[in-house]
Amino acid sequence: MIPIKYSDIIAAQQAMRNVIKETSLTHSKTFSRMAETEVYLKLENLQTTGSFKVRGAFNKLLSLSEEQKQRPIIAASAGNHAQGVAYSASYLGLKSTIFMPTFTPPAKVNATKGYGADVILTGTSFDDAFAASQEYLEEHNGTYIHPFNDPKIIAGQGVVGIEIFRRLPETDTVIVPIGGGGLISGIAIALKEINPNIKIIGVEAEGAASMLASQKSDSVLALNQCHTIADGIAVKKPGDLTFNIVKELVDDIVTVSDKELAHSTYLLIQRGKLLAEPSGTAALAAAIFKKSPLMGQCVVPIISGGNVNLNLFQQIIDQGMMQEGLKAHIQFIVLDQAGELKRVLSILEDETINIAHIIHERSFTSVPVGKVLIEVTVNLQRKEQLEIIKEKLYQEGITCSVIS
Repeated sequence: MIPIKYSDIIAAQQAMRNVIKETSLTHSKTFSRMAETEVYLKLENLQTTGSFKVRGAFNKLLSLSEEQKQRPIIAASAGNHAQGVAYSASYLGLKSTIFMPTFTPPAKVNATKGYGADVILTGTSFDDAFAASQEYLEEHNGTYIHPFNDPKIIAGQGVVGIEIFRRLPETDTVIVPIGGGGLISGIAIALKEINPNIKIIGVEAEGAASMLASQKSDSVLALNQCHTIADGIAVKKPGDLTFNIVKELVDDIVTVSDKELAHSTYLLIQRGKLLAEPSGTAALAAAIFKKSPLMGQCVVPIISGGNVNLNLFQQIIDQGMMQEGLKAHIQFIVLDQAGELKRVLSILEDETINIAHIIHERSFTSVPVGKVLIEVTVNLQRKEQLEIIKEKLYQEGITCSVIS
């Protein structure tokens, strides 16, 4: 029996109405065309603290007794839950201590500190941070705020489902990223109560598909490791509570690759003018890469978070531009004599090509004596320019190769 009722989600919505935003539900012509269905994006990346996680955290902290509030508020997170707990605790005048993996992006660590939390970095994954937080919990007799396996957390996240139906009652399918399973559990409880015919599809990263593995084995399993750029959904082991809810209410679980996550993140900013982290675009990736039959439906992918690792994001942008033919790395070997570099650059200049980076190297052993390697990174105005450049270089007796 599921211990969270629809009435619990309604109560959470009422309790948080003056603090938590009702985020936009926006139709996208571009992504509708790509997915061959009608796509409406639920923009939780624009939520307070940059993700849906603040919903569950705030609802949980509101439910604490006065005695629980006097203890240290403790949590573990890869980033978004950390910010949700830190913000909610500070809003309510409470002090929080958050355990985060050592390699958490600095932007997420600094944001968590900025919301007033003490941050302890430990381990290499969420699960390592979680284990450390449990030891600290026992030592300090604290109050623990679990990121997903808690009825109040799930009820808070479930408000997303109510907001979707209120704005778009004709919804056929909602696609939800899965880490530990709190968001999809809450949304499924809400929407299946309102309209049992609405399909709920979960999405995991291929390198962190713990919920899918657990559902297939019909028991909660822990992965040996997680490898994905989507740190927000990189959870080795789902909760027993979320496992049971997903088993009963979720219609399907699919996976997306890191390449698909990266390209969806790029497309969201390039075409949708919206910034999201890779875990936040998992549901969109499932739609546009057609992981489930959706044609002709009214589909809502949850854009769950926008707290971007800027170092990773730069790589995503660069590779996205290369995939679209708007950026290229071109390499050629020419005679090591005056005027050769100028000859190459003049061809690029004639085509109004912007050079982002250039290497001029003669010491590599792969470069023949008397010649020099030139490698340029160029930003293109249109993808056809690359073939034009290659042809002009060839006419000048310069053979080039494009490095992918």
